[in-house]
Amino acid sequence: MQDALVDFTQSLPLWLQWAGVMLAAAIPFIESYFGTLIGVVAGVPLPITLLAAITGNVLSMLAFVYVASAARSKVLARRSGGGAPEEPSPRRQKVKRMFDRFGVPGVSLLGQTLLPSQITSGMMVSFGANRNAVIVWQILSIILWAVVFALIGQAGVALLR
Repeated sequence: MQDALVDFTQSLPLWLQWAGVMLAAAIPFIESYFGTLIGVVAGVPLPITLLAAITGNVLSMLAFVYVASAARSKVLARRSGGGAPEEPSPRRQKVKRMFDRFGVPGVSLLGQTLLPSQITSGMMVSFGANRNAVIVWQILSIILWAVVFALIGQAGVALLR
């Protein structure tokens, strides 16, 4: 079955292989790590798989960060006029505790084990973390997780052959 998938993938133009991996990696919970894994198993060349998965995940994460930053600015502007803050959800409270304990680097590197990078990055910005620091650490984390899963995928494919 994997051979059929690889044959099909190889029959597609290179730009379509790139786009497929990039779009998959842009989806929360798939991200760069599963996008890379999908690309490796499907037979997309490793450099293209890594670049496409990282690019897709980074672009979607940036969208979440900028939206969260704009929303935080609006909420803070409204709160300056008064109003009681809402009670955060249990999941948000858990991420906030992680953020308070580990900071931006820790949540960026470890947060993807709990939630997608898009959601954790947006939450960190909404907690008041520096937007640029969140972006830098999330990009490093996305690259790291993509490389780790590329190696896992290659090892798995090699075992199947």
